[in-house]
Amino acid sequence: MNYTCLYCGTHTTITDPNKYSRWIKIGIQPSELGETGFEIACVTCPNKECQKLLLSAQLTKAKLHEGNWEKSTLIQKWRLLPESEAKVLPDYIPQAIKEDYYEACRIRDLSPKASATLSRRCLQGMIRDFWGIKDSTLKKEIDALEEKIDTDVWESIDAVRSVGNIGAHMEKDINIIIDVEPKEAQLLIGLIEQLVDEWYVAREDRKQRSEKIKALAQSKVEAKTIKTEE
Repeated sequence: MNYTCLYCGTHTTITDPNKYSRWIKIGIQPSELGETGFEIACVTCPNKECQKLLLSAQLTKAKLHEGNWEKSTLIQKWRLLPESEAKVLPDYIPQAIKEDYYEACRIRDLSPKASATLSRRCLQGMIRDFWGIKDSTLKKEIDALEEKIDTDVWESIDAVRSVGNIGAHMEKDINIIIDVEPKEAQLLIGLIEQLVDEWYVAREDRKQRSEKIKALAQSKVEAKTIKTEE
């Protein structure tokens, strides 16, 4: 199967030596869920510099087929290792931003509303750190950013603020409950990942490329000096 390691980002193909799964029928009296089974599955990254373990489990319905119990409909699934699908962010990303991002990923399914709030805070930290924009509210900071970035990106950023406000601020009528779905929380996380690439990673790439060009130019000057002295 095609596989992208959540630890090191390696794109590879997983074969039998690097994967294992087993499903068993739960041998007790049926619960309110009916007959059930439990499956554990794991994959090890074939990258020798990584080799970390992905471990997941799931509870399923069980059905009897030709005298044997088989796995049926999924009831619930858990990711055990790693804790989430978060990408590993580079060391040059500020620690506070990384922590908010990782936590938003960890609680995406458990509390999408809280995850959206953390994405909102993560976004604010990025605007303040990368762009140096600081104001009394996130709305004012995003408004100040409008002329500096593409319109579609700005609109997405403002949408993160809007959705994140659902978790950050209670409605005036406390009986009004607006939910955020896990897939919606993932959209916000995806924007954070996009901005990390477009802002921080791109800047670091430019910096490294510039340093290499300057080092190349310096080496040519030194080589020319040596030749002249000879």
